[in-house]
Formats: sequence, C-alpha cells, structure tokens
Amino acid sequence: MQEYGFLSVIPPLIAIFLAIRTKQVFISLLTGIFIGWLIIGKWNILSGVLLTIDGIVNVFQDPGNTRVIIFTFLVGSLITFIQVSGGVAGFVNSVKKYFNSDENRINRSRKKAQIFAAFTGMIIFVESNISALTVGTIFRPIFDKLKISREKLAYIADSTSAPSKLLIPFNGWGAFIMGLLLTQGIDNPFLGLINAMPYNFYPILVIIVLFYFIMSGKDIGTMKSAEIRTKKGKVFNEGSLPMISDEITIIKTKKGIKENSLNMFIPLGSMILIMPFMLLYTGYSTELNDNSFFGIIGNASGSKSVLYSIFFAIIISSFYYVIKKIMTIREIINNTLKGMSGMISMAVLILLAFAIGNLCNELGTGQYVSESLKGIISPKFIPVLLFLSSCFISFSTGTSWGTFAIMIAIAVPIS
Repeated sequence: MQEYGFLSVIPPLIAIFLAIRTKQVFISLLTGIFIGWLIIGKWNILSGVLLTIDGIVNVFQDPGNTRVIIFTFLVGSLITFIQVSGGVAGFVNSVKKYFNSDENRINRSRKKAQIFAAFTGMIIFVESNISALTVGTIFRPIFDKLKISREKLAYIADSTSAPSKLLIPFNGWGAFIMGLLLTQGIDNPFLGLINAMPYNFYPILVIIVLFYFIMSGKDIGTMKSAEIRTKKGKVFNEGSLPMISDEITIIKTKKGIKENSLNMFIPLGSMILIMPFMLLYTGYSTELNDNSFFGIIGNASGSKSVLYSIFFAIIISSFYYVIKKIMTIREIINNTLKGMSGMISMAVLILLAFAIGNLCNELGTGQYVSESLKGIISPKFIPVLLFLSSCFISFSTGTSWGTFAIMIAIAVPIS
C-alpha cells in the first residue's frame, strides 16, 4: 500500500475543521472524503470526483454497512407504527395517573416522572434513536403537565440513549462500531467491543451524573433557567424553534382506533426479545471451536442480529395490526415508507461516516499517526488525548457517528 505520510491526516482534519466552523456535518464529511480521494487520485480533480462517488458506493460492498443503513430506515418505520396505532397515546394515558400534578405532591411526581423516563430510555436498548424518540414522544405530554422543561426531557432522553447503548453491544450502536472495527482489520469485532466495555468511562459517568441531578433535584446554568421558565408556563424559550422532526415524532393516532399501550409494547417487546435469539442464530456454527454461550455470542454478527430483529418486529406488528383491524395492508405499507422517509438524514450521515472511515483506512491515517506518536508521547497519555479529542470533535460537530468514524480509524492502529 502506498504511504501518504502527513497527507493522510488532512482529510479528517479538514472534515473536523469545516464541521466546527460551519456546523454542516454532511458537507464537512463529504468535503473530507473528496479531499482524501483527490490525494489518492494524484490531485486530478476529475479522478477525485469519480473516486469519491465510487468510495461512497463501495460502502455497500460491505454487507454489514448495508445492514446498518437498512436498519436505520426501519427504525423510522417502527416509531411511526407505535404512534399511528395509538400505542404511545395509550401508554401515556395509562401512566398519567401515577404523576399527580397537585401542588402538595408535584415535587415527588416530577422526580418519579424523570426516573421513569430515564429507565425507559435504558430499557429500550436495541437502538439509540428508538430510545430517544420513544422517550421524547411518550414523556413529552407528561413533562408538560408537570411543568418539567423540554430541555430536561431532552437531557434525559439523550443521556439514556447513546451512552447506555454503548454499554450494551446488542444494538444498532454495537453493529455500527463493530462495522468500523471490521474495516480496521479487527478479526473478531464483537469480542473487541466486549473487552472495551469496562473502559467506557464517559457513558458510565453520564448516567451517574444524570441520576444525581434527578435525585437531588438540582439544576445548574441554562437548565435551571429552563426549569424556571417552564414553571411559569412557557414551554419554549423565546425565539427558539423545536428541533424535532414532525415526520417521526408528532404523528397522531389513526381516527377511530382505541388508544392501547399494547400496540406499542408488541413492536418494541418483540424486537427486544428476538435480539438474543438472533445473536445465537448468527453466531452458531458447526465449525466453531468454542460452542459455549459466550463463544457463540463472540462469533455473532451484530449488524445481522439488529436487522433481523427489527424486521421480524415489523412483521409481527403488521400481522397484529391487521388482525386487530388497527391498520390495513395499504396503511402498513404507507406508514412503513413514511417512517423511512423521516430517517433519510440519519442514513446519509451513517453512509458518509462509513465512507470516511474506509478512506482513512485506505490512506493509512491511523498507521501514520501511530508511527508519528511513537517516541514523542508516552503511551500512558494516548487514551487521555484520544478521549479529549473525541469530546471536542463530538461537542463541536454534534454527531457521535462522525466522531466514531474518524477516531476509530485513528485510535485502533495506535493501540
């Protein structure tokens, strides 16, 4: 493989710089990808453009990448199902009685609602988007009733979505990270992910801090201001615009349908229950030396498992909705496509994340950084530097997907 030296770090640096300056993650990643292929194409602009197109298309050559992208679309379909069927509304109605808005008991109810929301986010471990969207959709009316700020709801939903999912490999995040590890030459990405779990200090700390604020009732900074504003009856800050896609989160129950929480539990529950069986199914092989539970799980395909799980969950839900006359077959198809359309942005982001990860591997970015750091920085400080760099990139760009794609391509070769 040709060595590109310092040029190999230019594409991710450009992507990071543009993302920070412009806040346009798609354009930033795409520009970084183009610059990388321009370097490989020996600075021929036409070659750079054509190689960029091929590089993005070639993401689909990896079945694991393709499965993760398809899974992302199906997430939108499932979220649409549980709302149109009245499952979300039924759940909200069934739990409202536990949260008393009476002045004498409202503080206890506020704490209970936040704890309930946090645990709901963690229980829905299959995928972070499903977790965040479900928590936001279910608890928005409850939080509004108890005059808890939308900012607090967003904080709880976010803190229990990706962070908690990173501690459980049997979900979309696990599949995404295992796909990135596979592109870096890790033979068994599942076991690699399992071994890294105890070192996920950030998500562990995020969850601990979240429950500290919930249990103590303390708020600081802008969160404190948001809580004061909400208690005065102002849901939104003046001049602010809600950053939630109406296509996914604000969908009314179909007219004439009885609101029933069972219509939500069947899709989500079936997906969660099917997941372990799919891991065993994809991991079992007669040629496997270790046929123990952990040996089979270690050989499992995360991307296959999450895709199969959500696919069967949608099939089971569809049969249930048709039998119960909640939806017709035509409505099932329409809602499936409607949900998919709401996830296009996320799917494109994941596509570009895979593409820049493959590019960095092609350029040998990680290998170059690894060789450059040898003898300059003590190995003891490398984890700290990688963590701080990841925090800075993620905070500045607003995307963990892009951060993982960039940093794993650098961190794995260094380690």
